Amino acid sequence: MSTDPQAHQDLDAKLAGLHERLVSSVEALVTGDEWKRALEFAAHFRSRSFNNTLLIWSQHEAAYRHGLVPEPFPSNVAGFKQWHTLGRHVVAGQKGYMVFAPVNARFATSTPADPSSWRRLNRNERPRPGEIVRPRMVGVRPAYVWDVSQTDGTPLPARPTPQLLSSEAPTGLWDGLAALVRGGGFSLSTPEDATALGRANGMTDFGSRVVTVRANMDAAARVKTLAHELAHIRMHEPTAEALSHRGIGEVEAESVALMIGAAHGMDTSAYTIPYVSTWATTVSGKTAVEVVQSTGERVRRAAVAILDQLPTTHSGAGNPPGLDRSKPALGLAATAAAVLPVRPAQQLGALKL
Repeated sequence: MSTDPQAHQDLDAKLAGLHERLVSSVEALVTGDEWKRALEFAAHFRSRSFNNTLLIWSQHEAAYRHGLVPEPFPSNVAGFKQWHTLGRHVVAGQKGYMVFAPVNARFATSTPADPSSWRRLNRNERPRPGEIVRPRMVGVRPAYVWDVSQTDGTPLPARPTPQLLSSEAPTGLWDGLAALVRGGGFSLSTPEDATALGRANGMTDFGSRVVTVRANMDAAARVKTLAHELAHIRMHEPTAEALSHRGIGEVEAESVALMIGAAHGMDTSAYTIPYVSTWATTVSGKTAVEVVQSTGERVRRAAVAILDQLPTTHSGAGNPPGLDRSKPALGLAATAAAVLPVRPAQQLGALKL
């Protein structure tokens, strides 16, 4: 392992700079419009953490402003070696987008129920007889990804993309969402008016295990509302900590619905999310940045879990078609990072990778 003080300082500087960029990106989201844009963007890069999605977004926008890439939004990103496996190479002069990559270590124990019994294994150390082994994230390192527009080589296969009119719903999306609602132990009611709902378009009653969506809306609005209520089912059981703040629960549900719609090509411009500043700043004991970060990752995970179970055609997750994500996304700095001491994740805040 390298003990070069300058190398350690360089690594610390990279991680600190990356974290500073992330905080700046999150702070910019404390408006309704920017939160909506970020979620729509994250819907197309949902295989990556919310934090890393923001980092990719901000760095690509900067590259676009400097004329280095042709489009304001990236489409598919991958590591340096991953592009090579797809027959493409990074164009000379194109700089990668720095993201946080997790560093995992192996831990072993013969009594897994005892948290204090786990011990970290050395790189080539084998567990003792009768021990079980589990990986655990112990730190982070900088890694790099490039957008397809920064590469050249074998063309990527085209993915099917749903094309919708403003009031249409994607084919099969209502049925797919309804099946997940029923699979969660809820029945579905679709009254013709909103009398039973007050002024709401939909409602989830955890006591009676009934989801209600009023039927006299256009197809897109009904689908969006059903996705909102499904998010409540998945995220907001009455015993869940998330419901300790009603505003956060509503924004999370609407955000999941927005991501599901965006992944299906739905025009979500007619639907608004309450301004983040009206709820993020009211949670005691947390800064607005901390609330946005934790909420964004919870939303992404919930949306991914739902999208993975839907039989519908929707956009990709930001990975090039044909890419095997089981292989590490190594960038140009990976070799150096592998021999330098990693920095514990807690030193850089609550990172969700």
